[in-house]
Amino acid sequence: MKIEHIGIAVKDLGLSEALFTKLMGTGSYKRERVDSEKVITSFFSAGEGKIELVAAESEEAALAKAIEKRGEGIHHIAFLVDNLDAEIVRLKDEGFEFINDQPKLGADNKRIIFLHPRSTNGILVELCENYRV
Repeated sequence: MKIEHIGIAVKDLGLSEALFTKLMGTGSYKRERVDSEKVITSFFSAGEGKIELVAAESEEAALAKAIEKRGEGIHHIAFLVDNLDAEIVRLKDEGFEFINDQPKLGADNKRIIFLHPRSTNGILVELCENYRV
């Protein structure tokens, strides 16, 4: 397991991309819509990991409600795993709770699932694996 990316919730993707471009000295390498979450993402390289800016596409998106409640900022930390299905079983056996019952397709060609923050000290944790067709 290694850190794949840190997700940052933002209200205005364009303004945040400009800010992170200045901060990191390089632009976003990819923008992507994730229909299952009703968000648009923008990725920046950060050494071996990535920064993912995440903006809600609509007020109905869970992310829009999270930003309204907690404001912009770090939204989640994502760990890359070799076998997502095996990690889900292992973590369920360890007593962790998941937000979803099954993994789904996420951004950047990944299968993803989120652990519930109430079982991870208040931190939203995403597990992801490279999607195999």
